[in-house]
Amino acid sequence: MFYGAMKLSVGGTLKLAFRPWVEGLENVPDEGPAILASNHLSFSDSFFLPAMLDRKVTFIAKQEYFTTPGIKGRLTAAFFKGVGQLPVDRSGTRGAGEAAIKAGIEVIKRGELFGIYPEGTRSPDGRLYRGKPGGLARVALATGAPVIPVAMIDTEKIQPPGKVMPKLMRPGIKIGKPLDFSRYHGMDGDRFILRSVTDEVMYEIMKLSGQEYVDIYATAAKRQIAEVEAARKQAEKAEKTEKAAEQDKGKDKTGA
Repeated sequence: MFYGAMKLSVGGTLKLAFRPWVEGLENVPDEGPAILASNHLSFSDSFFLPAMLDRKVTFIAKQEYFTTPGIKGRLTAAFFKGVGQLPVDRSGTRGAGEAAIKAGIEVIKRGELFGIYPEGTRSPDGRLYRGKPGGLARVALATGAPVIPVAMIDTEKIQPPGKVMPKLMRPGIKIGKPLDFSRYHGMDGDRFILRSVTDEVMYEIMKLSGQEYVDIYATAAKRQIAEVEAARKQAEKAEKTEKAAEQDKGKDKTGA
């Protein structure tokens, strides 16, 4: 009931304000389990996709969405809890990863839609990054559920980093045909199979989204970007210090 109320209020508002377009809704089954594997451009991805589907979709959501302080944090937590999202600690411990996989399998066993972002985090620059083989492939192979590739389009442009007010524009969603990996059923312990399944899904997402593909993990890309930014700031600081020292020398000479 709460999910229906949230979908009607939040989903209705999103549809009215942003008028998102969707292609391929017929590829989502009317009933039965399936895995929705999507690229991840924006925080709003987890709002727009469920809003446009008739069925409930349960995503793995990072723990921070449920623990962020402040009014916005409480509203966000209420929304994610209301729509049945699964909080997951992404600290990198194996136990947390296993818990996420187990939770996804339970969603599938209930005959529901399970949503997952194979990249593991939002793209730092709008490009598509290498999928992580753990969650997506293991849930698919353990359950035999079909994997439906999804491409979110332009959602990162609605509220870029640093912008408080969202930009009113039309994002898009492309939903591809289901992928059948039943031929690998029960082989979720083979890392080569997991990699192959994940890469096949990412290829389909790339075709749908039209994004440039980068064969590294988004988490590694974010670290690289952070390191470059830190080096830039350090260089700027050193330059300012050098200029200040030169100015002090000039003053000393003038004073002399």
